[in-house]
Amino acid sequence: MKIALAQLDMDFENKALAKKRCTQMMEKAKAKCADLIVFPEMTLTGFTMQPQIYGEQKQNSETVAYFQEMAKRYDIGIVFGVIFLENGKAENHSMVLDKTGEVLADYAKIHPFSYGAEAKYYVGGNQIAYCTMAGMTISPFVCYDLRFPEIFQVASKKSHCMTVIANWPKQRIAHWKILLQARAIETQSFIVGVNRSGKDDGLAYSGDSMLISPTGEILAHLTEQNALQVVEIENKQAEQYRETFPLKADRKEQLYASWLQG
Repeated sequence: MKIALAQLDMDFENKALAKKRCTQMMEKAKAKCADLIVFPEMTLTGFTMQPQIYGEQKQNSETVAYFQEMAKRYDIGIVFGVIFLENGKAENHSMVLDKTGEVLADYAKIHPFSYGAEAKYYVGGNQIAYCTMAGMTISPFVCYDLRFPEIFQVASKKSHCMTVIANWPKQRIAHWKILLQARAIETQSFIVGVNRSGKDDGLAYSGDSMLISPTGEILAHLTEQNALQVVEIENKQAEQYRETFPLKADRKEQLYASWLQG
């Protein structure tokens, strides 16, 4: 499976400009024969704390409709971020579409970023999502989720690849890079971390999008403002490594759970 990491400066609360830049990246990804393109968190708005303005109804979402049209036009799967608003409550989502525009996975960010006030405006989800595309089993996550290893362990029981779409500020970028590698190594999975670049409401973003192998090898690392890189990966690479080094067989999850509950 060929995955395109689309490191994007989508500006801030400017959907028209973001769509233009996303379309350009999808054209490039198609030219490189990518099966899937992964965009940053809140892809068309940036990390906005105005969900009442920029949130959308899931059943009639402008953002979903746009990416569905692009998936069909460029014959490519897409991972993107969108805000959904229902009954006055907002959720920060990562969605996965196949090449026909069908929704394969719809994940609501479990951990709103309370330190950055996200938890004041968004509620957290409570489900891990799974889907399969081109033989690759994938679970999508969002930004701050990266700091919580438990959900990645659960997802890795089914998935061999996890995507993390983010608006992760430059001031904490060292944590981003280290945690992406840690999640890959400890779950023996591919981790695709796609971060935004540019500036967003006073914050600077360096991007540093990365694709990490199940052994912790950095297969891609993007540093330019609007950058695209395509990497080919296969499920069997994770499966073979898990068989060779059966780390998961030594986990004592019932013991861990008793400590957490105690």
